[in-house]
Amino acid sequence: MTSLVEKASKYVQQLLQEELPSNCLYHNFTHTRRVFKSTKEIIENSAISEEDTEILLLTALFHDTGFVKCNDGHEAESVNIATAFLKEHGFADDKLEKVAQCIMATQMEASPETKLDEIIRDADASHFAKDYFQEASEFLRLELKLKGLAEYSKTKWLAGNIDLLRNTHTYYTDYAKKHWNPKKEENILTMEAQQKELKGEKKVKEKKLKAKLKSVDPEKAIQSVFRVTLRNHIKLSDIADTKANILLSVNAIIISIALSNLIPKLDNPSNSYLIVPTIIFLLFTVTSIVLSVLATRPNVTSGKFTKEDVNNKKVNLLFFGNFHQMSLDEFNWAMTEMLNDKDYIYSSLTKDLYFLGLVLQKKYKILRLTYSIFMTGIIVSVVAFAIAFMTI
Repeated sequence: MTSLVEKASKYVQQLLQEELPSNCLYHNFTHTRRVFKSTKEIIENSAISEEDTEILLLTALFHDTGFVKCNDGHEAESVNIATAFLKEHGFADDKLEKVAQCIMATQMEASPETKLDEIIRDADASHFAKDYFQEASEFLRLELKLKGLAEYSKTKWLAGNIDLLRNTHTYYTDYAKKHWNPKKEENILTMEAQQKELKGEKKVKEKKLKAKLKSVDPEKAIQSVFRVTLRNHIKLSDIADTKANILLSVNAIIISIALSNLIPKLDNPSNSYLIVPTIIFLLFTVTSIVLSVLATRPNVTSGKFTKEDVNNKKVNLLFFGNFHQMSLDEFNWAMTEMLNDKDYIYSSLTKDLYFLGLVLQKKYKILRLTYSIFMTGIIVSVVAFAIAFMTI
């Protein structure tokens, strides 16, 4: 190893450790060191001159330094970094061009044109034929995800790697073909076995899911829909009644205060300016009370049904308002008829839900109007009292 290669190694290590983004889990100094080692392995088993050896080792060190600047086009940035360093150390221009060409040859879409290109391409892909291939591959998958470049599930990543190694990638040098292809094939077989295992697990999960779905009683699902929906409607009804009661209480307190404080003062002719604001104030307050009562006032139904109604499934026996005036025997007979007919039960639940919805719509409509009137009354009353005091 020449002194320049040693200096370059220290420079690249420091550069990557200090400036490389933390999301470069694969393209880091560990990868550079592995490519450097694989490059030496091919060189030691090939007829390579000392000059070309130096060029290849420098290429191995600098080929991914561009990741400190960017992802896309990092090879060109690697050339710039290598050029700046090597020129500073008096590296010859003709050899510098070879280093630049070898770095650019590491692009995935590039085809090697020289023997040096072939060597560096094989060294850069040497992990395909190493024991640490699975580890390196997973780091690359996570790096792509962290950088927001691509996100693969383990299944898709496995399939993509198998296709890449089986159908796309090839080694160029005689040494790599002879010594690395067997391990590469072993790694492919390992991934194919993992792929079959994942597919088997997926099928088992699908079978379990299908079995679970089959085991679910559709009747229970329907009952759950009715139960949850009816419970929600009842809660909404309680909320509406509570809001109406609040308004009723507030307005009752307001009227009691007005009657005890304002009304006695109106007997005095000097307080005549308070008559109009007081009337306005009481008018809005009474209106709010009346609407609050209407929002909570229950409707009275006949509470009777006939046998024809039950036979024709016209009466909803789930609502007390339809049977409260019937005898126990009549009601017991009607319930027995309904419970023996599933469609009648669902029809009754549907009617119950529908009419409860209509009641809720009426309540909330009146309640919204009440709040609007109450709010308007407060504002208008305050303005009226203010004008009355200003005109004294």
